[in-house]
Amino acid sequence: MSDTDAPRPALALFDFDGTLTDSESFPDFLRRVVPRSRLYWGRVLVAPLVLAYRLRLLSGNTVRAAILRIAARGLPVHAVAAAGERFARDVVPTTLRPDMLAQLRWHRDHGDVVVVVSGTFDLCIRAWCEAEGVALLASALEQRDGRLTGRYAGAQCAGEEKVRRIRAVYDLSAYAQIHAYGDTVEDLPMLALADVAVYRGAPWPQGSCAGAAAG
Repeated sequence: MSDTDAPRPALALFDFDGTLTDSESFPDFLRRVVPRSRLYWGRVLVAPLVLAYRLRLLSGNTVRAAILRIAARGLPVHAVAAAGERFARDVVPTTLRPDMLAQLRWHRDHGDVVVVVSGTFDLCIRAWCEAEGVALLASALEQRDGRLTGRYAGAQCAGEEKVRRIRAVYDLSAYAQIHAYGDTVEDLPMLALADVAVYRGAPWPQGSCAGAAAG
């Protein structure tokens, strides 16, 4: 059989927080790297933003960017990177949903190309993805002179940005089928790429998920 006659693999796209896990990595990881004094007054500063988000007055992207600016600005890159390695090794495995982990491994073991597409920081889940043998597209942190600036390096990997990154790396026409798994409205553009999409454990599209709140 020639290379052109070889069967095409499928592409499986997985959101991370809330889809593969039962918790959110963004706040959990920051709590582990941000000094206690900054956590204390930072909670006071971000409380109005969180309330506005819950009232749907601010987007998740806006709130995350504001929290990051307060929490991470000036932190040493080497310390945060080391904390990310520990987080991937010690914390991530305790948060995984057994059914979704099994689904990811099923795709991987059947020869599908598996990609985690996540808005969380690449440095705190990259080691886990490498250990599982899957690819990662994720948000990154900007750094300067060995310290974090408190900003994202480029756009957050959420919403339409997930689609942009997927298309930039993968030729979707090269795959026999596309599967996608997500749990918030920020995943819906990615799910729209798929031949087989799953939203919060159920087939998508459904009338109920299009208006679901991000969580």
